[in-house]
Amino acid sequence: MNWQERLITIYLYVCKHYQQNLWTHSQRMSHYADLSFSDEEVITLFLFGVMDKHREIKDIDEYADRHLRDGFPRLPSYVAYVQRLNQVADVFAPLLALIQQEQETRDPGQFWLSDSFPVAKVPSKAIGLRRV
Repeated sequence: MNWQERLITIYLYVCKHYQQNLWTHSQRMSHYADLSFSDEEVITLFLFGVMDKHREIKDIDEYADRHLRDGFPRLPSYVAYVQRLNQVADVFAPLLALIQQEQETRDPGQFWLSDSFPVAKVPSKAIGLRRV
């Protein structure tokens, strides 16, 4: 699959699930919102950037601005993109759960995508647990 097909596949997948139920996880703090660049596009660009091994939001935005402007003509500025990404940040956990759930039905017992965020170990005293 070439990069254009991969980008379109990600976009269609995000649109399908965002319109079904993921939209409930995104924040809308004001009545006015410039939706000329959709939440689905924000999520798609982020996922595509991460899958393309860009680890910083700035790198993802610069890559999109240089190479994907034809497909996303209403791409906002970097600051506006970061603000929009922060508004939809709560969508990624349930989206990851959906991806894992769908993959589990296709190929039980095998990981397809997982969160690589390290979990800090908290001493039991810090959370009020005692051994009995």
